[in-house]
Amino acid sequence: MARAFTPKVVTANALLEGDVIYMKPNGEWSRLHSEAKLFEDETEANDALAHASEQASLLVGAYLADAVKRKDGKPEPVHFREVFRTKGPSNYPDHGKQAEL
Repeated sequence: MARAFTPKVVTANALLEGDVIYMKPNGEWSRLHSEAKLFEDETEANDALAHASEQASLLVGAYLADAVKRKDGKPEPVHFREVFRTKGPSNYPDHGKQAEL
């Protein structure tokens, strides 16, 4: 039996910078998970992933990542890997997104 679809965000890495990026509701990209569109419909999520996969000049490695809707309506990552990716590079404690926190 197939597993039921759970909410997802589309994520990838920016081609030139390597930063983690997330698809926003308008189809543009953000480096903030909180700005990502939360897909609750499987067909819509797969269509968005297909669109992302066509943007080879902008990004690499697009995939759907599990997320849940917070009380404020914004997505929140479910798995440790995705939480880790929201924090940016980990080679220095004050590098990338970590420096902004």
